Amino acid sequence: MPHRTFTRRSLLAAGSAGMATLGTGLLVPARAAGVAPTPTMRGGANNYLPGAPVVDRIGGGGFWMTGTVRRAGDGAPLAGQRIQIWAHTTEGHERDPHSHGATLTDANGVFRLEMPQIVPAFGQPHGHLAYDSGEFDTVFLRPVMPSSSDTSLEAHFVLQPL
Repeated sequence: MPHRTFTRRSLLAAGSAGMATLGTGLLVPARAAGVAPTPTMRGGANNYLPGAPVVDRIGGGGFWMTGTVRRAGDGAPLAGQRIQIWAHTTEGHERDPHSHGATLTDANGVFRLEMPQIVPAFGQPHGHLAYDSGEFDTVFLRPVMPSSSDTSLEAHFVLQPL
């Protein structure tokens, strides 16, 4: 790591970026603006089928879709939230009802669902996920995998209450 000399000007600039003063002249940490909600991704709702059932696994499995669900603002984990997952896999197209399933988040806001291996559709291996239960704004995600040989994909939701 390079040696850095701190001048009064650099310390004041750094202080104004991450600190706030209270009338006493003491510096205190600035308040965070909060955790921003996740925007819906373009193409995320493609081939969406409302009401996919909660399942233990989609098809024969072998691939893991995982992630977290948190509340916008304070970032608190959200338990019991329904996340629908679908994709073009070795066992079916993303428009096929048997390629869709849903899972619920655990007490820590974590979800995990096993499904068949995702394969490229339109040149990109990708999954589709949706939060659509109605307590928060609906969000559709379409994360792309770095490689079609990956055996897992992660996606994270930050939900805005209605």
